Formats: sequence, C-alpha cells, structure tokens
Amino acid sequence: MAGIGQAAENKHSESQAPAKVKRSPRIATSTYSYWRFRPDSKLSIIDCIDLAAEAGFDGVEVLHIQMRDESNAALQQIKQRAFQNGLDLCGFSTHQSFVSPDADKRRRNIDHTIHCIELAYALGIPTIRVNTGRWGTIKGFDALMANKGIEPILPGYTEDEGFKWVIDSLEKCLAKAEECGVVLGLENHWGLGRTAEGVIRIVDAIKSPWLRATLDTGNFLERQYEQYEMLAPYAAFVQAKTYFGGGTWYTLDIDYDRVARILSNVNYTGYVSLEFEGKEKHETAIPQSLSMLRKAFG
Repeated sequence: MAGIGQAAENKHSESQAPAKVKRSPRIATSTYSYWRFRPDSKLSIIDCIDLAAEAGFDGVEVLHIQMRDESNAALQQIKQRAFQNGLDLCGFSTHQSFVSPDADKRRRNIDHTIHCIELAYALGIPTIRVNTGRWGTIKGFDALMANKGIEPILPGYTEDEGFKWVIDSLEKCLAKAEECGVVLGLENHWGLGRTAEGVIRIVDAIKSPWLRATLDTGNFLERQYEQYEMLAPYAAFVQAKTYFGGGTWYTLDIDYDRVARILSNVNYTGYVSLEFEGKEKHETAIPQSLSMLRKAFG
C-alpha cells in the first residue's frame, strides 16, 4: 500500500509542476535603422534611443560608427538614457577587416576590436557584431552591392590564407572578450563571411564560447532559408532587415514567420534587432517593421 501511495503522491506532484514557458525573442532596433548612413537622418544615439522607446521596442543595438563621443561620461549618458526609457542596450555593431596580408593593418583592426569590446563593457552590452572584412578588390560599397557582395581574391593570395588571417586575428580578441564578458558575434557580412559556410568555418575553427554568430537576415542573397537554418544554431544575436519603400541597395522578400520557426527550432530566445534599410521615412517604416516582427516572433 505504501508503494501505491507513494506512486500516487509522485504522480500528483508531477501534475502540479508548473509547465515550462517557451520564451519568445525580444525585439530591438539598431540605431542604424534611424541613421542609415543617410545625410538627412544623422540623429544622435540618444535621439535614437528616445525614438526606439516611443515606438515600443524592448532594446537598442548601438552602431559604433555613429558614436560622436567615446568619453566615459558620454557612454554613461547613453546607458542612463536607455535605463530611463526602460530599454536594454543589447548589442554593439562595429566594423573591422582582418582580410589583409599586411600584419600591421590586421594589428590595427585587432586593437580597434578590443577597444570596441571595452566600449561595449562600459555600456553594459553583452555582445558585439564583428566582421571578417573583405578583400577590397572592388572599390566602393555600391559597386560591391551591384556585384551581390562577391569580389575577386587579392592577386597572389588564396582564400585559405584569408581565413587564417581572420581566425588568428579573432583569437587575439578572445581574452579581452572573456575578461569583459562580451560575446563576439561574427556576422554574415560580405567578405569571407558572405556565406553561412564561411562564418561557420571560422567559428568551428576557434571553438570558443566567446565567439558565436550574428545572423543578419538581409545578407544572404541566395539560398536564404537554407543558410538561415545552417547559421541559426550558432546565433548569439539576430539582425532583421526590412525594406519598406524599396531597399537602399536591394530588396529581399523575407518571410519572417518562416524565420521565426527556424529560430524557434533551435530554441533561440535572444534578441532580434531591426535594421531598417528601405527608402521610406523612418517615422512610418519603423513602426510597420516592429509590428511585423512582433507578429512573427510573438
């Protein structure tokens, strides 16, 4: 009888256990969504934070190139403004290139990346977007986009050498990343990271919890969903492109319901950060973008 009673008690306890709640990703926006390298929208980071709060986002990703003042006072003002608005500072997006045979140039880009890790740490941001960089054999970003992000390898060198430069350079950033608690998210952002295979090759070679991937939905120009599925298990951060009014360089038709399912299948519950890259005014396009992402990921 005792055994039966114990079994009944265990069954009752199990039935009373709270059901696990599946968390949905939170929706942020990059300050790039407002700034966009456009001469008519050079807003400050503080202004972007205020606009993100008004729109109803959960967090803000800061674009480093937009930063006018890197003093500690300026950084703490950004952090304070986000806190006052009830927003997380969830990502930091920087630019660098390790694809160069010039060791001094790679060293400068390593130093720049370490500096950006320290900026993210001062802001309380847990991840930064990093790039492989590119060969530079196509001059100008517009020309690169016209060629779908594909460029010839630098004459006299090989792709394998390029990957070695990137891997060696990122490895030199990992000690600072670990010290500061800032995960590096290698983005599928042209160059050797143009494909999911390229990003994964680097992440798998380094094998560190401080290097993961930033999955940008707008930077796969072919095999979109196949490459989303490949990169999703590696993602520490997701950037979601929208193109209301037509894209600045191109327009992709992205099924965000499908993207949400792909991320859900790998239990991704981190941030999805909007990068609006269309020609429509941000005042109307960004609320539309947020509504679409809330619907897909909610």
